[in-house]
Amino acid sequence: MRTAFTPDQLADPETAASAAAIRKCVHCGFCTATCPTYVLLGDERDSPRGRIELIREMLEHGGPPAPATVTHVDRCLSCLACTTTCPSGVDYAQLIDHARAHIEAHHVRPLPERLLRMALAWVLPHPKRLRLAMGLGRLARPLEPTLERTGLKPLAAMLRLLPAPRQAAEGTTSAPVTRRGRVILLQGCVESVVAPQVRAAATRLLARCGYEVVLAEGEGCCGALSQHLGRPDEARAMARANLSAWGRAGKVDAIVTTAAGCGTMLKDYRHLVGQDVPAKDILEFVAEAGLPPVARPPGIAVAYHAACSLQHGQQIKTAPPKLLADAGFDVRLPAEGHLCCGSAGVYNILQVELATRLRDRKAANIAATGAAVVAAGNVGCMTQLAPALAAPIVHPVELLDWATGGPKPAALAAPEPDRLRIDP
Repeated sequence: MRTAFTPDQLADPETAASAAAIRKCVHCGFCTATCPTYVLLGDERDSPRGRIELIREMLEHGGPPAPATVTHVDRCLSCLACTTTCPSGVDYAQLIDHARAHIEAHHVRPLPERLLRMALAWVLPHPKRLRLAMGLGRLARPLEPTLERTGLKPLAAMLRLLPAPRQAAEGTTSAPVTRRGRVILLQGCVESVVAPQVRAAATRLLARCGYEVVLAEGEGCCGALSQHLGRPDEARAMARANLSAWGRAGKVDAIVTTAAGCGTMLKDYRHLVGQDVPAKDILEFVAEAGLPPVARPPGIAVAYHAACSLQHGQQIKTAPPKLLADAGFDVRLPAEGHLCCGSAGVYNILQVELATRLRDRKAANIAATGAAVVAAGNVGCMTQLAPALAAPIVHPVELLDWATGGPKPAALAAPEPDRLRIDP
């Protein structure tokens, strides 16, 4: 795609990188077949190819973007399915992040939308604030139908996404039986509040793999939420704080994360702050280290949902289902596995209608597998899909921990259904 950036514009490194990404696009259209919003809406402007054209015009002209450009950029999930299918290697992730930052700097959103985005950026990256907000949200849950009817769909969506309260998980300081190395386990922000049992299971599994697990004092949010809200300065500050915390923790073999979205962000620190991070998703790390001996092959059918941040963002595709199969599970892969479930960070709050359509489509495909349990490697996917399915959703690491000697996941304590079914 041709560009017409001025020398002054290209003096800005972000603009130069975006211009290079735009020029790589050859308009082949391969990306349209795998783009969730194009599949749903059929609008060229809601495809990666169409958005690249809109972003080119916006960045070349500078200043406030056209309202239509804001609409179509906002509808992008940043699922990165387009990067998997693009034969030209367009760096769409960098391009869409730059576009979002430009929009936030030059576009005045309606006041309710501004307040919502500010609240999300202020609450979600901070576990203490999130716990308080979730407590208040549970008290307000009876108001969900009223909020839906009065047009406050983002607030209603937040109440629907609230998971059941969970007791803080134990087991985060397990010592390895045989010492092979030392890793930092990312504590995260949302997952540590919404699904603390995942970190506990990961710690036990890593110990069986022979790794000492340490938690870095002073570590915080990876910065992904701020980055995708168009607030790159906040994201950089979070990244630098994490790098300092990890440096104080001493030498480690890897920084392991149980949230695929966080892993994608950590692996992008080189672009964000110019420093590489030895980041590994927990499933990637265990696949390389070797699965510990299976103590009790469960033999139950598991539908594996591939999180976009894992299969597209990090290109980790075969390891998760193979690990589950090696652990004795009957792994079933839903149709349209490349399509996003609609979670996409805070997309399911900001774009409620599209996110719900994607969720229901994904839930139907999962139900069609006939499996009794769903495994998803990202807390956002787990939270998004849970209301649509009458079956437990767990992180794959919980199942691997169970199969290799750990406790049965609490979500599986209830009688297991014969198959999944979509809630009405």
